Amino acid sequence: MYATYSISILAGAIVLGATSPLCWAEQTINVTLHANSIELETHDVKAGRLTLYVKNAANNNMEHELVLLKTNLSDGALPVGKGQVLERKLKKIGEVEDIAPDKSKRASFNLAPGHYVLICNKPGHYAAGMHTALVVTP
Repeated sequence: MYATYSISILAGAIVLGATSPLCWAEQTINVTLHANSIELETHDVKAGRLTLYVKNAANNNMEHELVLLKTNLSDGALPVGKGQVLERKLKKIGEVEDIAPDKSKRASFNLAPGHYVLICNKPGHYAAGMHTALVVTP
């Protein structure tokens, strides 16, 4: 019986030890989409689960989206073609689609340490200034 108990504890320790710290940190930040910019509550977060509460506050009655990309490129230097960022050339983590004016949506992502860029990739919106950087630290 003692041997079984020790094996159970060891198995539990291995499972806990193998669990990434990404499961431990949970954060929420507010993101506000304006007519020509993206405003983040903070640009630095810890690795782990991040929930983005995204509000379209643009006063131009335009629908927006928020695309999360992991890249070492600066937020203003992404590859563009035909008025949109070429997402297929970058590591897309996810997105919050079709946010109507004065509406909000949320999405959660597990983020590893690194440099990320958030953009609105509706035609012409990136070029108009709808991009910002996010740094995820260990």
